[in-house]
Amino acid sequence: MAPRRTTTKPPKNPAPAEPVVCSPCDGSGMVAATVRVGRKRRPVGQQDGLCLNCLGTGTNPDA
Repeated sequence: MAPRRTTTKPPKNPAPAEPVVCSPCDGSGMVAATVRVGRKRRPVGQQDGLCLNCLGTGTNPDA
């Protein structure tokens, strides 16, 4: 007969870590970019632009 095991096995795969959200875009991947027009370059509004920190993924690349 085989000896009985008195301890339990550790789990095979630990739970994956939660991805860290990018702070400039708050995880959306988009940031507001000011639109400027005219010779004096006056601001007239904003449009969505790609977040240059995470390149649109929404997760922090430094984590």
